[in-house]
Amino acid sequence: MERESRIARWLRRRAEHGTTEPSGTGSPAQGRGAGGRRRGGRGNRPTAAAEAARDRETLLLAAAGAGFPLAPAAHPSGYGCSCVRIGCPTPGRHPVSFAWQTQATTDRAQVERWLRAEPEANFITATGRAHDVLDVPAEAGYAALAVLEERERAAGPGAEPELGPVALHGGDRMLFFTKTRGTPEDEDEWWPCELDSHPETMEEHPGLRWHCRGSYVLLPPSRLPDTAEGVHWLRPPQPGDALPEPLALLETLTDACAEYAVTVEGLEDHTPWPVR
Repeated sequence: MERESRIARWLRRRAEHGTTEPSGTGSPAQGRGAGGRRRGGRGNRPTAAAEAARDRETLLLAAAGAGFPLAPAAHPSGYGCSCVRIGCPTPGRHPVSFAWQTQATTDRAQVERWLRAEPEANFITATGRAHDVLDVPAEAGYAALAVLEERERAAGPGAEPELGPVALHGGDRMLFFTKTRGTPEDEDEWWPCELDSHPETMEEHPGLRWHCRGSYVLLPPSRLPDTAEGVHWLRPPQPGDALPEPLALLETLTDACAEYAVTVEGLEDHTPWPVR
């Protein structure tokens, strides 16, 4: 009779008696859910980066829903700008396309497509169409914000809004979003942003800047290359909420800028307004 090999005997005994795992151990798949992920482990928890991306998308879509036209902008990349322009003067702060005024939209599906195509992109909002922005030094902004919030609390129901969305830009500028005067009934009354401050020459205007037709601002949340603060909301926009008239804020902001005026290099006087 042919002798049974040891391997054959081991296989036969294993089939007869079944497989018994050593005490205290389980199969490699035990404790794992579908797809081999361990139940209760890290696989089911979204990463911090994924949560931040979702929060960012929610804020951008809320701004579009509130009527702010959006367009993609450059973002910080390494020590420079994602536009890879050598010596970019405004890294991470400018639109991607020269046609940003035409490109800017409130369409939710388009904003989502931009986010999928370039998840790290900053976004700008074009002013002078649905809203303007009054842009002041942060110190003056905090003083004005306290006054305007107190005025808002004292206003009765049905009163005109005293304050709208407010954002902090890099820790040194504050942005007050208002109704626009860029589309008046009498077209002879409108002025382009170049008469006040243009995005490419903003550094020349250390006081109050009025962003209207032909201008833009970075929309929160956006990243900046030279500060960890970036651009973030202090008061985010809410769909359906009315914006205040810019002239209603102008006196308060001007007074605050005069109090916290910035000395313009080469001038002895302080000025809350752009210097020509």
